[in-house]
Amino acid sequence: MSQEGEAPNVISSEQSSNPTNTNQTFGTVQKRKTMKSRSNVWDHFTKFVNEVGEHKASCMYCEREFCCDPKKNGTSSLKNHTTACKKFPGNMNTSQSQLNYQPIKGQEGDGSGTLSIWKFDQEAIRNALTRMVIVDELPFKSVEKEGFRHFVSIACPRFHIPSRSTVSKDCYQFFQEERSKLKKLFKNSCQRICLTTDTWSSLQRVNYMCLTAHYVDSDWKLHKKILNFCPISSHKGEALGKAVEKCLLDWGIDKVFTVTVDNASSNDVAVGYLKRRLVNWGSSILQGNFLHVRCVAHIINLVVCEGLKEVEIAVDRVRTAVRYVRSSPARLKLFKECIENERIQSKSLLCLDVSTRWNSTYLMLKAAEKFEKAFDKFEVEDPFYSSELDSGDVDGIRKPDHEDWEKVRRMATLLQNFYELTVRVSGSLYVTSNTLFPEIVEVECLLQEWLESDDFHLVMMAKRMKDKYDKYWGNIEKVNKLIYIAVILDPRHKLAFVKFALISMYGEGKGNDLAENVFHATVELFNEFNYKSTVNTPQENQVNLGQLTSRELSEEPRQEEDDEGKV
Repeated sequence: MSQEGEAPNVISSEQSSNPTNTNQTFGTVQKRKTMKSRSNVWDHFTKFVNEVGEHKASCMYCEREFCCDPKKNGTSSLKNHTTACKKFPGNMNTSQSQLNYQPIKGQEGDGSGTLSIWKFDQEAIRNALTRMVIVDELPFKSVEKEGFRHFVSIACPRFHIPSRSTVSKDCYQFFQEERSKLKKLFKNSCQRICLTTDTWSSLQRVNYMCLTAHYVDSDWKLHKKILNFCPISSHKGEALGKAVEKCLLDWGIDKVFTVTVDNASSNDVAVGYLKRRLVNWGSSILQGNFLHVRCVAHIINLVVCEGLKEVEIAVDRVRTAVRYVRSSPARLKLFKECIENERIQSKSLLCLDVSTRWNSTYLMLKAAEKFEKAFDKFEVEDPFYSSELDSGDVDGIRKPDHEDWEKVRRMATLLQNFYELTVRVSGSLYVTSNTLFPEIVEVECLLQEWLESDDFHLVMMAKRMKDKYDKYWGNIEKVNKLIYIAVILDPRHKLAFVKFALISMYGEGKGNDLAENVFHATVELFNEFNYKSTVNTPQENQVNLGQLTSRELSEEPRQEEDDEGKV
């Protein structure tokens, strides 16, 4: 029995039903559980206890402190502060810009940077998202991916991510706006536009055509814009001409200067059709005499492919050996071991070519000829190499021998000149018209040098290439004279260089006659542009350009002198 005034040493039913109460049970004290804060306001405040033991809460944005003792204070004052805090993200004025410090690109870590302004703009971010999808060629559904949504929620939580259908509509709207700007530029600008076009057929037997416009803006910057990419009915010349005509009408373009195409016969018919249409529109230059430009890179491709026929068997044998090595990871690993055993120092490895692209064939030969000893070692290590490659000896396809490697090595050295030349004339970010004729002269001189060689195989190859060269560039009357005029307008060359080059190529008599023809074509083109530029120009603003002489086109530009006679 318990003594009077002494608490019974038992737990009541009420106490046992609520184990979180603070009770004295069997001489021990059971404390209440710590409850987790359920209010959303604590996402923006930090709890702490100050030096005097008071419970405080600090705003994460303005660092203002509030009392938050759970027994004395509630959370109402904290909620009221979130609506009044000027630094709270939900209360910021989106029309007011913020200062933003961005490091200069390429100089991270040195503290240098630029100070810019930034403000949240839903439309601006959405337009940037549209541009990213277009430029990076992303699928529309990428905006619905979990990773992208998580990134946006961290980087800019206030941005509402559109759906894939909305993004597709934004991309189409962006296209329409850019198209309208470009059409307005073509309509209001006075400069001429140069066109390039090409066609091909897909595996589904669908014919496609791509039309590209090249023009120079008022800041003398070269631009390249794809005007159309569309299916066409056939590769016939008239069908191509009508497809290009329809595209020009859609864009409102009539000031066409040149059309550059490859050397297919159907393209000659297409350009002839366009020439007649431009003459009827009254927008051609000199009745379209300079409209048709043959692709220089395509002519070089034809010339080189003609020379490759001389060593076709050796190239096929090397191609077969490279294909055998690259056909399985085990063979490629064994070949790498052979390279290490032969102590061949090279960072490149074997690569296959596309048989219809000679530049890829050059890259394959250049990479393979360095590993001749490695192939010999591979033949010893792999017992199936010789048997499998020599099984096709009926067609001349077997493993390459020392003579084949010598032909390939010589061919790779010769093709390097044409490869570098193709890279120079194929640039799309800079003007190449003033460099075409010097490149043509370089090809002529190179072929003449090979024709005078003592190497029989080299002479035969050069002869085949020279015949193909003369088909397109042997007669100056068949070459678009804009190639020569562009060199004349280049202050580094002028007419003197063109005359010197033509005399070097065709001799004294014929060279002088050709140079005179080029001069007359230049004067004729100059007068045409002078007439068109002064038709709509007020009389007081017209400039009397006078007579253009061959001496003015040949002389080097004179340097001006100051008052003291110094240059």
